[in-house]
Amino acid sequence: MSENVDSSWSVWTSLKIHDEVRKAVQELKFEEMTPVQATAIPLFLSNKDVAVEAVTGSGKTLAFLIPLLEILLRRDEPLPKYGVGAIVISPTRELATQIYSVLNHFLQFVPQFTGQLLTGGYNPINDVKAFKENGANIIVATPGRMVDMLERKDENFSFAACVKHLEVLVLDEADRLLDMGFEKSINTILSFLPKQRRTGLFSATQTKEVEDLIRAGLRNPVSVTVKEKPTDSSRTQRTPALLKNFYILCEADQKLSTLVAFLRSHSDEKHMVFFSTCACVEYFSAVLVQLLKNMTVIHIHGKMKGKRQKVFNRFMKMDKGVLVCTDVMARGVDIPDVHWVLQYDAPKSSSSFIHRSGRTARMGNEGNAVLLLMPTEDAYVTFLELNQKVMLEEMNPPPVVSEVTSKVKKMAMKDRAIYEKGIRAFVSYIQAYSKHECYLLFRIKDLDFAKVAEGFALLKMPYMPELRGKKIEGFQPSNIDVKSIPYKDKAREKQRQEI
Repeated sequence: MSENVDSSWSVWTSLKIHDEVRKAVQELKFEEMTPVQATAIPLFLSNKDVAVEAVTGSGKTLAFLIPLLEILLRRDEPLPKYGVGAIVISPTRELATQIYSVLNHFLQFVPQFTGQLLTGGYNPINDVKAFKENGANIIVATPGRMVDMLERKDENFSFAACVKHLEVLVLDEADRLLDMGFEKSINTILSFLPKQRRTGLFSATQTKEVEDLIRAGLRNPVSVTVKEKPTDSSRTQRTPALLKNFYILCEADQKLSTLVAFLRSHSDEKHMVFFSTCACVEYFSAVLVQLLKNMTVIHIHGKMKGKRQKVFNRFMKMDKGVLVCTDVMARGVDIPDVHWVLQYDAPKSSSSFIHRSGRTARMGNEGNAVLLLMPTEDAYVTFLELNQKVMLEEMNPPPVVSEVTSKVKKMAMKDRAIYEKGIRAFVSYIQAYSKHECYLLFRIKDLDFAKVAEGFALLKMPYMPELRGKKIEGFQPSNIDVKSIPYKDKAREKQRQEI
């Protein structure tokens, strides 16, 4: 069964839900339901499995948390302390934490239920201890930690036995769960759960892999596709309706200057700047901190592990500033009041473009996204229009800040850490470019390596396989002996001198 839904809105009073849940919704100040909420909640509550495809930022969290709580409230018998009645699986700890935060708001109004967050980055023994002491009826988890809990063998404890009470399973961002390689983990989780349950699968895109998961994990599901109302400018646009998409054409050696000029001209606003690799995030965030003295610049990527949650929480509270990040922040997370999303590099896939851009213009707010492209990449604009039904308007580049790359080179000459980060970033960028999914549009042979190196403010061209045998003209290496460059960190420099 399949349903297509336009974006006509409904009021919450039309829902038959418990007063406690209704009060929790009222506290959130949402007067009207979004299309995904107006459609998915009644279907879920009518004892149906649902597979929902909806654009990012459409209010999916409430679309599954409200029916989840309602189903548990309608049980004939109350859940025991260690009876897990519902599980929400999320691809990243940031998204899981955000869902758990919303869940905790509702639990204030239905205190008969308890919740627990299970994510990586923390000692699993502490999770077991917390569950043994407090129990939990609703679990929000990342796939790996959930598998760990289910498979854990303990004489006095069996989490697997606790899920026999399960009524509801939610797979959030299902396409990303599969993209990140969690298919095996999801199948393991499903093998532990009772077949008689309600399952909700929520996804921004429908792929063959998602369809396979729907067949394996859902019983006679209702498929729901929620679309924004078409406007005159775009009839089937897959990005939020109030999102304005732009692109700026600039040469590789001008990209950093263009980015700095843009951020300086919007210094009182909140930005997310996406790069293709962790090494690029490390490098460009380090130099932007020094180039944007009057702005707060922080960074996050998938290899940070322990620090990610702290950085994420800080950016959530900021009303202006810059978060430099990889695609670890491209999906699901709902960060308030992001004014601009800037994509320094085109993402590896066109669907990733949708997810990155969707970090702004969320829940009925306006937002803007800008993609920086080199002239050799301009066909990507047409590709997005045809492939993703996304129209991009060309934006004139801001006046270039001429001293940017020279300043960064001076930073590298004074601090070996900056010099080494620049080399690693350049190498990772070239490698990522050579493996781009849209390889017909992003061709390594079209790259002007000299201009790219200048754009990275490199002092020397690194040795790497991708450059072997290539004649690189136009790059002027620095005369400095790079072996003599010291670390600004005295402890690191002392250690280097001792080697």
